[in-house]
Amino acid sequence: MRAGTSGGAPGSRHGAGRAGAERHAALRRLAVSTLDANWEHDHTVPSRTLYPHQWSWDSAFIAVGLAHVRPDRAWRELDTLFAAQWADGRVPHIVFNPALRAGAYFPGPEFWDAARADGAPAAATSGIVQPPVHAPAAWLVHRRAPSAASVAALRRLYPRLVAQQRYLSGRRDVGGGGLAAIVHPWESGLDNSPAWDAPMAAVPADEAVMRAYRRHDTAHADAAHRPTDLDYARYVALVRSYRTGRYRDDGLAGRHPFLVECPLVNAALGAAEHALARIATVIGADPGPHRARAARTTQALIDRLWDPATGTFHPRDLRTDRLVPARTVLGLIPLILPDLPDRQVRALLAEACSPRFGLAARMDRPLPSYDRTAPDFEPLRYWRGPSWLNTGWLVWRGLLGHGRPDLAAGLRESMLALVAGAGCHEYFHPDTGAGLGSPAFSWTAALLLDALAEG
Repeated sequence: MRAGTSGGAPGSRHGAGRAGAERHAALRRLAVSTLDANWEHDHTVPSRTLYPHQWSWDSAFIAVGLAHVRPDRAWRELDTLFAAQWADGRVPHIVFNPALRAGAYFPGPEFWDAARADGAPAAATSGIVQPPVHAPAAWLVHRRAPSAASVAALRRLYPRLVAQQRYLSGRRDVGGGGLAAIVHPWESGLDNSPAWDAPMAAVPADEAVMRAYRRHDTAHADAAHRPTDLDYARYVALVRSYRTGRYRDDGLAGRHPFLVECPLVNAALGAAEHALARIATVIGADPGPHRARAARTTQALIDRLWDPATGTFHPRDLRTDRLVPARTVLGLIPLILPDLPDRQVRALLAEACSPRFGLAARMDRPLPSYDRTAPDFEPLRYWRGPSWLNTGWLVWRGLLGHGRPDLAAGLRESMLALVAGAGCHEYFHPDTGAGLGSPAFSWTAALLLDALAEG
């Protein structure tokens, strides 16, 4: 697959334009039909096979796409998610569908046992979070379909979005440097990224617990493409550790074995403050505190996660107080910050355009999730190499915001070509473009709609 190629008769701009319009129309129909098929009365499931409940950052991305075709559903998506917000402000990474039988998904509500935690909602949820991409999503939904109803929706969501920010920047500032720490790789969204290998090596694998459960992901996807059983045993151990403390965040430094400051989570935290400043202006609130917090978050990212030697951002393992050396797509995501200084922007562009990631105005291969030149690059295994539309979309948005329409156009065309060639898959082979994971994945469809709208 050559991600930069496009259709049309050679030498005929009219033919190429018609072919391009037809391709875009077909992609739009595919995206809409995928989202419609995955709609579940008040939210959208990521997929009907692998992920049958509501996921947090999935819903934010899905809302961005729904704004182009079903804006009422976009707001319903966000409202449903935030109805399950905890009293402390955390937005759980899964909201479980009570209509599904017990054991239909692992780890399900019976394993999380979140209802016994202080401040848990009435809905069955997990106890951890995902990147706070929701305020930017709400802003984009409003911007795409502004109306009195969208202003009312912003006013309704605003205090909940503020509470989410307060939770992450307050209770999760374990390192004391102004950044949120994640307590589980799942909170980053990039579950088995090589960025977590070193911190996870210190986590004891709970193999006895794993033997009492059956993984459901490998029933729907090739096990060679998914996190290993050892990964899952450690994931379970981390859930048990956090659950034992009833999901409290006080004293995490003394009792929890995985504490990492993630570039994506904290870039999203800063971007959310920028979005909240815009939302505040629309609803008549004060944008000033949001702008001030955004500036502090960007500076904290630079102070704590920037490595001038590599020219990119890295996670910080709070257990060792060291940056994790792996060079992953996580390091490029701070491009979404509009106030990222020119020095860091230039360095990130050089990193993105290097052979490690291959960003270009005309791309031969899609953006990978991990350094292509690394000896442990795996083109088939989940976040250890494959290309994902959500991280590509975030980088694309960052390129647009920092005045690089040439590179943004190359990345956009690469994303469109992936879906044109393989459909709305969960993720894609970073060399061939072959579809991997779920074949009808909602955020791929949703973000495709957003990319199409910028053409």
